[in-house]
Amino acid sequence: MSESNLSREVPLVPSQSALLFIDVQNFCCRRDGGEFSDLSEAEREAKYGYFFDHMESTILPNMQRLQAGFRAKGVEVLYATIESLTKDGRDRSLDYKITGFNVPKGSWDGKVLDAIAPLEDEIWLPKSSSSVFISTHIDYLLRNLGVRQLVISGVVTDQCVESAVRDACDLGYLVTLVSDGCATYSKERHEHSLKEIAGYCRQRTTEEILDELSGS
Repeated sequence: MSESNLSREVPLVPSQSALLFIDVQNFCCRRDGGEFSDLSEAEREAKYGYFFDHMESTILPNMQRLQAGFRAKGVEVLYATIESLTKDGRDRSLDYKITGFNVPKGSWDGKVLDAIAPLEDEIWLPKSSSSVFISTHIDYLLRNLGVRQLVISGVVTDQCVESAVRDACDLGYLVTLVSDGCATYSKERHEHSLKEIAGYCRQRTTEEILDELSGS
């Protein structure tokens, strides 16, 4: 294909695709998760109430539909969660140390939410930086799996999700971001992030992706 014919608008080919969930875990997606342990209930609801309500009403159901649809087509489903490789977190990024994030190895906080729990043979990667491509060997794994098209869903849109989109694009993957399968702490932040990364990826709704997958 000549450069003039190159495009991000390429329909999914199941044999070349994978679905990646970013940080859909107890630590940052549950009201009793470790990220919010220092907040009172009133403080947590004032600052993050929109996020939790939106996750429960819309985002998690969409993630479950995506997961079921990709599994039904035999497409790889992968998970990345914030989790150190050590108990004390000495291996985590400087940024996470400054922020104060440490999800100890093997902890409840590091586990994927039960709502989209991985199957026994699905790949689950602990990461200790914002981008899964920096602190895991996911690029190596995706290439071994023959993945060229990566569909990304997760939290939060304008942080770890956006980092993954940009890095995947730079590494040569065709990226599709699930616009209603990601969330951050306000609607405005989410919409701003979608605009900022529009040049790096296709953006499709859950319904559009599942329709595309079923027709492939």
